[in-house]
Amino acid sequence: MDPEEAGLESAFCRASENRLIAGYYAIMGMPTNASLEKQPSQSGRDSRTPEPKSGRHAPRRGKLFHLLWPVTSYVVTNVTVTLLWLVFFVFNRTVVIGRRNVGEERNTLLLSNHQSMLDSFLVGLGAFYPQSWLKPQLIPWNPAAAENFYKNPLLAWLADNWKCIWVREGRRDLHALHRMIQVLPRGVMTLFPEGTRSRDGAVGPGRPGTGLLILATRPRVIPVAIDGMRAVLPIGRYLPRIFKRINVSFGPPVDYTDLLAMPRTRETAQAVIDRVMAAIRVQHAELRRRRRRDVAAVDEARG
Repeated sequence: MDPEEAGLESAFCRASENRLIAGYYAIMGMPTNASLEKQPSQSGRDSRTPEPKSGRHAPRRGKLFHLLWPVTSYVVTNVTVTLLWLVFFVFNRTVVIGRRNVGEERNTLLLSNHQSMLDSFLVGLGAFYPQSWLKPQLIPWNPAAAENFYKNPLLAWLADNWKCIWVREGRRDLHALHRMIQVLPRGVMTLFPEGTRSRDGAVGPGRPGTGLLILATRPRVIPVAIDGMRAVLPIGRYLPRIFKRINVSFGPPVDYTDLLAMPRTRETAQAVIDRVMAAIRVQHAELRRRRRRDVAAVDEARG
């Protein structure tokens, strides 16, 4: 790249970041002249990694970690999902529907309802396993709550190698959003627009921050519905149960092109994510009907 092209790319990146910040403030209802909390520069820092426990910002990782990360992440993630394949498909009855809708394109965003701490593994495994052994680019990025996935150094190391993006407690984290916008166009990401796990299994409303991510990166958005994971790993439980029934459905890409011409406001971001959540609810309702039919068939066979 010649100096002029490099300068243009740098200017484009700065302009994109300024638009991101302005859009974030508009969507989150914050004044545009609000400043971020005082914190160290993000240059040279990996935003996937948090400070221990009470830390509010991601600490630095050493050069050796960054040097080895492509290999350690590939091995740790694929070994983990292989073990979880046994949990989902051998010890529990998992059915995957619509996998061909996902494809293997970069800049693909898998948006799912949220029932358990293992949902991100289930979505990634259902979409890309075992291809992820041969195509590491298919291993999804996963924004992860700091209070759940970064409780101690060992779990933090695992989370970093699972391609987690550290999201601070409280969620209004511009740096995490910036990191998502950096990595999504070059890969795949799993995200839960509800922001938290469902207490009753119903699909809740999506948050506008996910809509801003879509407006900023314009990915292929695949709606994903999960049913049955609350029985496998309820809130408050740490070991998964076995002999349960799990269903995961991948729908066709959501068309939101008509919303791209609208102003980048909270209302636009909310409209984008509302459209995705509507698709997820339709798929989730179908999975519930499927479960009821299966239970009725079993009862009839026994009766």
